[in-house]
Amino acid sequence: MLLFVLSALPLFAQEDLLDLLGEEEPTVDFATASFKTNRVINLHSLESTAGGVLDFKIGHRFGFLSGGISELFGLDQALIRIGADYGISDRLTIGAGRSSFEKTYDGFLKYKLLRQSSGAKKMPITLALMASTAIKTLPFRNPDRENYLSSKMYYTYQLILGRKISDGFTLQLSPTLVHRNLVRLESEANDVLAIGGAGRIKLSKRIAINAEYIYVLPDQLAPGYRNSLSIGFDIETGGHVFQLHFTNSTSLVEKGFITETTGNWLDGDVHFGFNVSRVFTLRRKKE
Repeated sequence: MLLFVLSALPLFAQEDLLDLLGEEEPTVDFATASFKTNRVINLHSLESTAGGVLDFKIGHRFGFLSGGISELFGLDQALIRIGADYGISDRLTIGAGRSSFEKTYDGFLKYKLLRQSSGAKKMPITLALMASTAIKTLPFRNPDRENYLSSKMYYTYQLILGRKISDGFTLQLSPTLVHRNLVRLESEANDVLAIGGAGRIKLSKRIAINAEYIYVLPDQLAPGYRNSLSIGFDIETGGHVFQLHFTNSTSLVEKGFITETTGNWLDGDVHFGFNVSRVFTLRRKKE
């Protein structure tokens, strides 16, 4: 009897293990890699910086291609933004940067309200809120009049709504409000409403093509300005992501590329530029 019991123990153990496996609760699978970074080109993307990760960014933009051979098709000119984004959690990201264009400092906060998921909890979309502020540090044009520091400040509020439709295709919409404390003319609006559309098509494991278009509502785009259109490629190489792009927007912050884009694609007023993203893990997640 003792030998019989001992020989049966492994069988009972296997049955118990199978029972436990059968009783596992269904898991929640969150959509990942909707875009390769938390930016499409200019616009914020659906993605957030992972919790405990620092994302160091360099944005570089040359002059207009229409400058011709005398300007080496824009390569003689350069604008740059240096910044860093940090994931406080997988849902909350903060960031700041400084642009050479108009000597602008900017900061933002981005929170992911909903995350696209399948499995035990199904959520068809990702929804995030982004708020940013920027301050231009150029001297006042007329230093003799009474000037206010608040006149150099700008605010942007954005809702980011999108879905990773398949492994190789993502779409998003970004309704946006830009507030400018001071504008050039009385005819210009301090509050500008716009909606951005963006998409990503995966070409290979490490390469994707991105495009974005920002439409400013009628009567809110000041004369001389145009809607922003950008097209580019993302190339992932280990911890780096290189974004090569063409855009008619000069500024690298929201108040500029949404409300103050001047380039006309048909006239060759297009910038070639690139963004470089490098991530560093500062805080490991607990198992």
